[in-house]
Amino acid sequence: MKSAMFVWGGWDGHEPKLCVDIFAPLLEENGFHVEISDTLDSYLNREKLMALDLIVPVWTMGTITEAQERGLLEAVRSGVGIAGWHGGMADSFRNNTEYQFMVGGQWVAHPGGVIDYEVNIIDHEDPITAGLDDFRMHSEQYYMHVDPSNQVLATTTFTGDHAYWIDGVVMPVVWKRRYGQGRVFYASLGHVAKDFDVPEAREIVKRGMLWACR
Repeated sequence: MKSAMFVWGGWDGHEPKLCVDIFAPLLEENGFHVEISDTLDSYLNREKLMALDLIVPVWTMGTITEAQERGLLEAVRSGVGIAGWHGGMADSFRNNTEYQFMVGGQWVAHPGGVIDYEVNIIDHEDPITAGLDDFRMHSEQYYMHVDPSNQVLATTTFTGDHAYWIDGVVMPVVWKRRYGQGRVFYASLGHVAKDFDVPEAREIVKRGMLWACR
């Protein structure tokens, strides 16, 4: 049986526990044993981490100790998969550049706050996005600093309505990558739990977790 651990906390505005409550059952339905933790000290248990197949971080704007970060990064480099969404993975620890190197990006802005925008599928062959069409979101459209080595699966285009100097900028929304031996999946979707009422958003994250699994 595959094993996964969700680690949730940080800023409550991203509704971390509610989002965990959406995706933990989806993994269980796919045959996973799921553990849910609300402490970063979970990253200190090296034996447990190394035995996992997947880590799902759901932690925004937190502070991680050197030992906690080292445990997490070593696990992923060794082959444990990691998958996450929105600020719960890409705005977790603003001072930790090695963590950001693993993720492949960092949130920097969401011009206009919660707005209507479109997500465009650009890879129709990848198992994470195959069979999905472009779709609309009413949420935060993330402007990010991103790693050029990411394999980008979906993008969004900024209009410039809220920051004229970024008019026409095409920004990655969904990507996958490697960090050592570990598979890394990220989607900037999911500001709050209700965002996953959009079927495509929920499906992409579910597939991304399954892909990232060791």
